[in-house]
Amino acid sequence: MKESELHEGRARIKVVGCGGGGGNAVNRMISKALKVQFIAVNTDKQALERCQADVKVQMGSKLTRGLGAGGDWTRGRDAADESRAELSEVVKESDMVFITAGMGGGTGTGSASIVAQQAKEQGALTIGVVTRPFAFEGRIRNDSAEEGIKALRSQVDALIVIPNDRLAQVANSKTTLEDAFRMADDVLRQGVQGISDLVTQPGVINLDFADVKAIMENAGEALMGIGHGAGDSRAEDAAKQAVSSPLLETSIDGAKGILFNITAGKDITLQEVQKAAEIVRSAADPGANIIFGVVRDDTMQGEIKITVIATGFAGKTHAEARQTEARKTVERPEFGTEDMGDINIPAFLRNRM
Repeated sequence: MKESELHEGRARIKVVGCGGGGGNAVNRMISKALKVQFIAVNTDKQALERCQADVKVQMGSKLTRGLGAGGDWTRGRDAADESRAELSEVVKESDMVFITAGMGGGTGTGSASIVAQQAKEQGALTIGVVTRPFAFEGRIRNDSAEEGIKALRSQVDALIVIPNDRLAQVANSKTTLEDAFRMADDVLRQGVQGISDLVTQPGVINLDFADVKAIMENAGEALMGIGHGAGDSRAEDAAKQAVSSPLLETSIDGAKGILFNITAGKDITLQEVQKAAEIVRSAADPGANIIFGVVRDDTMQGEIKITVIATGFAGKTHAEARQTEARKTVERPEFGTEDMGDINIPAFLRNRM
């Protein structure tokens, strides 16, 4: 979506795909028609040409001559540093900027933090959504990823890190290596879409940019869980999957902020929304600020998808949390509308309960 197509009064949202993984994620988002502006930045000229983004920046033309960073994250960082002026220009006049990349390589790992810094300095709500490499990709690549994640963490409001190894838990014996990397690219798309759709897509319950900002601003590390459901118990199934998702490195217990997105067809019922909201609420901190929206997708008749973003872990990194916390098992709660008081529900819906 071009800048001129963004209507006045609508939040200005941009997604920047850094490096090869980020560019692949951008292409997936474009195929899903996300209502944001897409930007691709890369040191590899050929890879950049394959990306369908409206705006493209070839970083470090003098340093890399369009041939890529050779897997060296410091070279990717230096290339981005060379192109700071161009990066600053493409992220200006934004309300929210997503920075997405597959960590561990050269360009995405090195450039993501610099792109984020340019967006943050211009006042945008800045959210990083990145993947951590598969363990089989080796120590050097994983060490590089940690350097990139550390640098990015200091430049964003919120950072979602998705471990590729967790994707193995949703794969099967027939999942090819190519499919596994495709899943890694697509989970970046899901992280961005789970947040941006709440603001940009028409829905039964819409959120505005201020709602998202209340949860994500200066939030630090964040967790993302995704669940799907079909059939009579689809709402409960999707909610339980989301709060105990394989993508979560630990439970959302202790999160002070929860943003969740229910995507469904027009057949979703009030009771299903209530049940899903209560399951998410019961898994979070009792005093958590919980905000949610319901997005309508007419291709999902009979199905429900729930995306949960959890923030506010009091500065504790998820690497530390993984060592000290077991995954929380969420039991199906007894439901009552009197338990919904600490969830931000629009007045018109509360009045119907």
